[in-house]
Amino acid sequence: MQNNVALIPGTIIVGEQLYSEAINIILENTQRELLIFDQDLSHGGFASLEKYNLLYRFLSANIASQLKIILQDAGYFHTKCPRLCNLFEIYGHKMSIHVTNASVRHIKECFILADGKSYIKRIHIDQARFKYAINDETSAEVLNNRFTELTAAIEDIVPTKPLGL
Repeated sequence: MQNNVALIPGTIIVGEQLYSEAINIILENTQRELLIFDQDLSHGGFASLEKYNLLYRFLSANIASQLKIILQDAGYFHTKCPRLCNLFEIYGHKMSIHVTNASVRHIKECFILADGKSYIKRIHIDQARFKYAINDETSAEVLNNRFTELTAAIEDIVPTKPLGL
């Protein structure tokens, strides 16, 4: 990954590639807990080998690491993220993936919270505008509370393989 001068923590940044790079920075610095809320994981490069390797390293480096994902739709996860499905099969004891109910489907932001102190927040799913920070516990606490609220809107657990006949 290249060090990009446009990636200044705490400022609003624009660009899909920069968004993916900032996610990498967050993932590289996560030690124990990763909370992800996203519409469907279609932005940020989650289907890439690079994200797979970062998440694999996170899950395998610490026996107590936890990855919790809340999605509004699991279709992209099942059809375009086979590596993440594989991680879920291997590390199901350390991972949970859930889908929300209709009560929060209007939410268009998404975020990743790492170790309760670092985060990346995409302001609107349809626009590549985001903000991220390392070691900003005050802002991260707000997102942690938001994730807790979203947990109350969970409708179902996402299986590792889509169900069908």
